[in-house]
Amino acid sequence: MLRRLFPALLLVASLTPALSAADRPNILWISAEDLSPDLGCYGDAYARTPHLDRFATESVRYTRCFTHAGVCAPSRSGLITGMYPPSIGTQHMRCKGVPPAVVKCFPEYLRQAGYYCTNNSKTDYQFDSPGSAWDESSGKAHWKQRADGQPFFAVFNFTTSHESQARNPSPATQKLITALPDALKHDPAQAVLPPFWPDTSVVRRNYADYADTVSAMDTQVGEVLRELEAAGLADDTIVWFWGDHGRGLTRCKRWLYDSGTHVPLLVRVPEKYRTLVFGDRTPQFSAGSTCDDLVAFVDFAPTMLTLAGVSLPRHFQGQPFLGPEPVAPRQYVYGHRDRMDEAYDCIRMVRDKRFKYLRNFLSQVSYGQDISYMNEMPILKEMRRMHAEGTLAGPPELFFRPTKPVEELFDTEADPDELTNLADRPEHRATLLRFRTELDRWMREIGDTALLPEPMLDELKRPGGVWAVTAAPGIARDIAADGGGRQAYRVYSNTPGASIGWRRNNAGAGNRQTWLLPDAAGRVLLDRDEQIELRAFRLGNKDSEIVPFQPGDEDVAAKPDVAPVHWREALFETGELERAKALKDLELQPGDHTQEYVAALTDSAGSVRWWAVWQLTDGAKALPAVLVSRFEELVTAEQSPAVQILLVQTLLAAGSKSVRLSDLTQRLEDPQDSVGLHAAIALNRLGELARPAIPELRKAVKAGEYVGRVSTTVLEHLGVRP
Repeated sequence: MLRRLFPALLLVASLTPALSAADRPNILWISAEDLSPDLGCYGDAYARTPHLDRFATESVRYTRCFTHAGVCAPSRSGLITGMYPPSIGTQHMRCKGVPPAVVKCFPEYLRQAGYYCTNNSKTDYQFDSPGSAWDESSGKAHWKQRADGQPFFAVFNFTTSHESQARNPSPATQKLITALPDALKHDPAQAVLPPFWPDTSVVRRNYADYADTVSAMDTQVGEVLRELEAAGLADDTIVWFWGDHGRGLTRCKRWLYDSGTHVPLLVRVPEKYRTLVFGDRTPQFSAGSTCDDLVAFVDFAPTMLTLAGVSLPRHFQGQPFLGPEPVAPRQYVYGHRDRMDEAYDCIRMVRDKRFKYLRNFLSQVSYGQDISYMNEMPILKEMRRMHAEGTLAGPPELFFRPTKPVEELFDTEADPDELTNLADRPEHRATLLRFRTELDRWMREIGDTALLPEPMLDELKRPGGVWAVTAAPGIARDIAADGGGRQAYRVYSNTPGASIGWRRNNAGAGNRQTWLLPDAAGRVLLDRDEQIELRAFRLGNKDSEIVPFQPGDEDVAAKPDVAPVHWREALFETGELERAKALKDLELQPGDHTQEYVAALTDSAGSVRWWAVWQLTDGAKALPAVLVSRFEELVTAEQSPAVQILLVQTLLAAGSKSVRLSDLTQRLEDPQDSVGLHAAIALNRLGELARPAIPELRKAVKAGEYVGRVSTTVLEHLGVRP
C-alpha cells in the first residue's frame, strides 16, 4: 500500500535510541509570520532587532533555510506533516485536504512519546487540526500546564509581522510599535529597496511600516525568552526561531523567488544537548556560528522526532538535519505555487545552493493576477497605478508582463533578486537540463498532483462535496495486560489511519478540552469508577461521534468504516498524471504539437483533456474554425465540469452559438467550491461578454469566499456596483 501511495519513499525508520523522559530536551518554537531574513543578525543594516540579534550570538544561524511554498497555509501543511502538499492534496490555498491514512500531525508522535505539546495558536494546516495533535492549541496554550518533569514541545506564533499589519496594523500591533523607542523605528528615507519595486515615497513608507512590525515582533520574542529564563528552563530547552515564509510584500509572499521562500532559522542548543543535536559535528556548531546547508520545511518534522528520540515514520518526505547521526546535507530544495486565494497558477521550483529553476505550467497567466487581499498592499497599489499610467519601468514592470517564460533559471549568487532569466542562454544549457531532470524526478517521487485541476482533485477527495465521517471507535478489556492495579483496555477504530483520543468526563470542565492518547500499544488504563469519552480523528474527515464508557460496561465494538479507496490510490491506478505531464512537456520540445493536443481531447482522463484544451486555446487571439467545430462536438458530452467550463468559455469567446452564458452561471453555486471558482474565473476572462450575467454574479458575490471575490471583480470590471 505504501509503495503505491508514495513510490520511492520507503525510507528506513529512524534508529534513534529511545531517550528517557529525564534525557529528553524541551523544545520551544518561536515563529513569525511573513518574515524574510530581514534581521540584523543576517546582515540587514536597516533592521532593528536587538533581541534576535542577541539570540543569534547564542545560536546556530542557518543561511539557507527554505519553505516549499511562499504562503502560510501550504507552508504549514508541509511543516506539520513532513510531506510536500502537492503529494497529499493540500497545495491550494485554504483548501480542505484529505491526506492518505498514514499521514498525521507530527506533534502526535511526540505526545505518544510523553511530550506535552502546545500550540499558541495558529494552525492553518489545510485540514482541520485534529484533537490528537495537541495537548492544547489556543491563545492561552503554554508549557506551564504540563505535569511535573514532563518534557514539552511548545509553539508560540507571532502574527505581528503579517502582511496585514504592514498596511493596517491591529490595535495590539500598533501598541507594540508605538512603545518602540525611536532608535528602533524606521526612517523610510533610509530604506534599501529591492530593485523589483519602484523607488517612491509610498513604497518606502510601506517597507518602513513592515520593518517596524518586525521590530515589534522582536520585542515579543524577547519576552518569551525572558520567561523561559525566569522559569529556570533555558538550560533544558532547545529553542528555534523561524519565519513561515518570505515578507508579506509584493513579489515576495506567494512567490517561489527567494524573496518568498528564504526564511530565517536560528537554533539555540543548551550545552547538555549539543552532542545529541550535532553529533560528531559538534565542534563546528559553536554559539554564534553559521551553517550554509540547505534546509527545507519538510525537514522540520523528522528533525523534531529525531531530537526527541522518536523513530521516524517511513512516509516522511523530509530528512533530519540535526541529531546524533544526521543524514548527508541536501543537494536541492523544492517548492510549489498553486492556487493563491482566488487566482490560479502552477509553478514548480528546484534550487541548489547557487541556481534556482522554475517551471511555469501556466505560462500564459500573468505574474500580476488580481488577488483582492494582496491588492490591498500599498506597494502593489502604487505599482498598479504607475503601470496604468505608463510610468513603471525596468524590473518593476516585469511583474505585469501578460505571460511568463515556460522556464526560468537564475544564478542567485550573481543575481540574488532573480531578475535575469538564464534559461535561454546556451552557456547555461547543461544547468537547465540538470534542473529540468531533477524537477521531473522529484515530481514523480512525491506523486505531484500539480496537473490535476482543482475541481477534479476535490471530487476525488470529497465526492459531491460530502465529508467522510471517521467511524466511532471501540473499546475492549485487555485481560492479558498488567494494568498495575488498574484495568487495561484496548481502543481501536476501523477507519484506516484514525487516531483515538480519550478524556475523563467526570473530572471537571477544565479537563474536557484535552484529548489524551492511548499508549503505543493502543491501551488506556482506567480505575473502576472512571467515566471516559472516546473519539476518533482522521485528517480530512469529520470527527467520529463521542463514545462514552465506564469500566464494568460491556465492551463497545467499533463501528464499520464506509470510506472508499483513498483518492490517491485510485488516481495513481490510472496513470492519468503521467499522461498529463507528458502532454504538457511537449511545450519544451521544438515543433508544432497541435495534432498531439487534438488527439488528447478524447483521452479518458479529465486532466489530460483539460490541458489539451488549454494548450490549443489559451493565449490565442482567434480559434481556427476547425477547432471551434471540434469543441462544439465535444462540449455537450463532456463529463468533467472543469473541462466543460474551459470549453464553454472558449466557445463563447469565439462567438459560437452552441453554448450559453448560463452554462457558466449555473456552475457558480456548485457543491464543489472550486467548480464555482473556475466558472467565475471564466466569466472574468470573457470581459464584456459576461454582462448579461450581472444578476447571477450579484448573487454569487455572497457565495463562497473566493467565488464571491472573483464575482465582485467581474462586476467592477463591468462598471457595476456589486
